[in-house]
Amino acid sequence: MEFVQDNTIQKIKLLFVLERMEIPLTENNLIDICTSSNDWFTYLDLKEALYELIEVKFIYENKFENEESRYSITFDGRTCLSHFLYRIPKDIREKIVAYAQENRMSYKRSQEYLSEYSKNQDGSYSVTLKIKEPFSSNSLMTLKLKLPTRQSALETTKKWTEKAPAIYEHIFDTLLDS
Repeated sequence: MEFVQDNTIQKIKLLFVLERMEIPLTENNLIDICTSSNDWFTYLDLKEALYELIEVKFIYENKFENEESRYSITFDGRTCLSHFLYRIPKDIREKIVAYAQENRMSYKRSQEYLSEYSKNQDGSYSVTLKIKEPFSSNSLMTLKLKLPTRQSALETTKKWTEKAPAIYEHIFDTLLDS
């Protein structure tokens, strides 16, 4: 497939975003990064570039059961990027690099530390907290808690992303302590 001149820069920018983020990203992550948080793409340009790059195998789509697919740059995509990187304006490259450095870990945590809550018939709330293996759909740990109020359930789910690694380490160390 040949690149159409009009969207070549968009495709190269998308490859650069994926390379700099260094983690597989969902389509929603890409939309957030490239259109909502930054004005690097229009929604339609992003979708078109994504699917064209998947078609030519410059982006790999990793599908997980009952989850959003995650996208990452392939070796061929990196090779292409290395040849055409100069076509992305320097100021845009710098913005992408800065954004990736500042936000990479929060996207990684949002994929690995999951939380949700629901109301029970008795008025209490059930909270499910998960730690997933990186780049996998396998769960390392799942905690289920019953909390008395919606506020306590909300606070727990908000704190989970920050506290999950320490909680996992504590539980693991406690169970294996001899």
